Amino acid sequence: MAIVPDRRRRCKHLHEDTVMQLSPSIHQIGSDVVNVYLVDDGGQVTIVDAGLAGQWKELVEELGLMGRSLDDVRAVVLTHGDTDHTGMAERLHREAGVPIYVHEADAARARGEVTKKMTGWGPVRIGPLGRFLVYSARRGGLRTPKTPDLVTFGDVATLDVPGAPRIVRMPGHTPGSVAYHIPAVDAVFVGDALTTRSVLTGESGPGPAPFTLDPKGAMASLDALERVEARMVLPGHGSPWNDGVAEAVRRYRSAAG
Repeated sequence: MAIVPDRRRRCKHLHEDTVMQLSPSIHQIGSDVVNVYLVDDGGQVTIVDAGLAGQWKELVEELGLMGRSLDDVRAVVLTHGDTDHTGMAERLHREAGVPIYVHEADAARARGEVTKKMTGWGPVRIGPLGRFLVYSARRGGLRTPKTPDLVTFGDVATLDVPGAPRIVRMPGHTPGSVAYHIPAVDAVFVGDALTTRSVLTGESGPGPAPFTLDPKGAMASLDALERVEARMVLPGHGSPWNDGVAEAVRRYRSAAG
């Protein structure tokens, strides 16, 4: 089952803005289209991925519903440097002084210094692709602010930010792709190392994300993810997965053939 049962939904349509609570400590915005996660650790917040610039209103609203504000945000941790994961990062740093963390191999991409090759498309259905493009365009996805001030990391095990996320290296989608495992909330945040809903076909369930630069590398990175023990697998696109890491990895390998 891919849907976390206790999630709170505030709109009826998949492609409208949505804010939701996945657990007492994990909140999500993004309507399962472009996901941003907020982890509350004793009143201090870590944001996992910064989505699209136009999701700012959703972010501020959800912080308020949590009884928090921008002043409580201590860090943004990026799973990788793609523009649909960095959209609010520059504003968070500029307006609230929030440090932005990213693996050193994706720093140039996150800063907007290099452009990702548009490879790894695979099958495409016009309807799902069109809906994704419209959703992104309406939320500033065509003009992502550059994020020049970053905190980069390499071979470290844990980040010293709320939640103490453990870094799982997962190169493949991009060279610097990582997952963040937070044992205290029984969740691993995987970015685009795994998707539960393809933005190109609309197909649901764990599988490879489109636009993966190195599909073989992404497949090999599943070995590291498989060693993680967590109930929730939270992707950058698609619904939260609630049946554990092992089953998500098994479904991915099956979908990839």
